[in-house]
This record gives sequence, structure tokens and C-alpha cells, in this order.
Amino acid sequence: MRAALETRHLVRRFGGLVATNDVSITLAPGARHALIGPNGAGKTTLINLLTGVLTPSSGTISLHGVDISAASRSRRVALGLVRTFQINQLFPGFTPLQTVGLAVSRRLGLDRHMFRRIGSDRRVVEGSVDVLERFDLMSVMNRPTASLPYGKQRLLEIAVAIACGPRVLLLDEPAAGVPEGERGEIMDGLAALPADVTVLLIEHDMDLVFRFADRISVLVAGGLLLEGSPAEVAEDPRVRAVYLGDAGHG
Repeated sequence: MRAALETRHLVRRFGGLVATNDVSITLAPGARHALIGPNGAGKTTLINLLTGVLTPSSGTISLHGVDISAASRSRRVALGLVRTFQINQLFPGFTPLQTVGLAVSRRLGLDRHMFRRIGSDRRVVEGSVDVLERFDLMSVMNRPTASLPYGKQRLLEIAVAIACGPRVLLLDEPAAGVPEGERGEIMDGLAALPADVTVLLIEHDMDLVFRFADRISVLVAGGLLLEGSPAEVAEDPRVRAVYLGDAGHG
């Protein structure tokens, strides 16, 4: 089966610093894959390579068999690679309906007339409602985004990403900054992701990682320390030493 997303011997140098060192990762279609590692491990550099913010010094990146190592960011999005960000990227004055409607309109090629289309085009309305229902956002769909609890804002970011119609979704710390009492909503949102969308999750919340992922890659000092099932990663003494702590993960 062709990989949904694959890196081969990926290297990124900044002068004499090797930030990404010979990283090879393969995500099968529909995978729920997590990337973890301590601060400074190179996770952000790797995501920036995958999304085209940075170009590799050597090695390759492929998306469903297409080499995207030198592709522009817009080309990668067109091929189905979509990401969310650590820091909120939403328009504070827009409502969730407008925000998701913009993404649906753009996916359908109707964004030039998005505000008219959100209310008058049945495809946009149905597409927006489907996404808002999936992520339990219908009750707040007409409220300004800035007025929503932060957990709902993070859910909205995931909803917008799904409204873009991704084949591969990169989630960059979706629980970052979310209060403890709202993190259950993030987990529910991750569980609601379409099964046919391949997901790479970058996250520091280990409870969330171990509940979500069926495969985990551990990055340390720019290199891949280990890849395995959640149980294999939790039990590995090297991971305990550099990331999870000597007590491991319960």
C-alpha cells in the first residue's frame, strides 16, 4: 500500500547545526501517528519541512507517492496536506459559521463570493453544517470567535482544517494553552476526525498522545530515537530517560 506521507533520510542544516538528522518516517493511509520529543528535539523544523516553510538540505518528502520535497506551500495544500498551528490563527471577528464557510467555499472554488455563498449556496451551507456538527460547534456557530472559550477556538481550528478537505492533516499541539477542564473537548474532536484522513499529531500532552495515536515517533536532537506502538514507546528505557521520566507512562 502506498504511504500517505513519507520522509526518506531527511536532513536540514542551518550552517553547522543539523536540526533534522536523517529522519525517515512513514504514515500509512488513515494513520493516527504522533510525533513527540523534548524541547529542541527538532519537531518544529520537521513540520516546517513537511509543509514547505523550509526546504530539505537532503532527503525526500512524498505525499501519496508524489515527491513534494521542492513543492510550494500552496502546491502541498492543493495536493491535500493541511496543518493547524500552535498559536491561534483564527479571525477574531468572524463567527465559526463564517470561518468554516470560508474554508468550504474555497475548497469548492467559490471563495470569491464567499459571504454571499455561505448563506445562499446549498453546498456551502451543508458542508459547513456537517463540519460544525462533527466538532460540536453548532451551539456557538453565530458567536464571534474571540468570545469563545479557548478550547472551542482550538476545535474550530481543527474544523477549518477538515473543511479544507485534507488527505493528510498535521496537528501542531492542538491542546496548547487549553485549560485542563476543556481538554476533553479536544480529545473528542480528535476522535471525530474522518477515518480516511491521515493524521500526524505533534503534542506535549502525553495523556492525549497515548489515547489518540496508534503509532508514535520519538525525536531527540533532530534524529529519530524510536518508532513504535504506544506500549513500545512507553516501555522503552531510552524514552523514559529523555522524555517521559523514569516512571514511564501509566
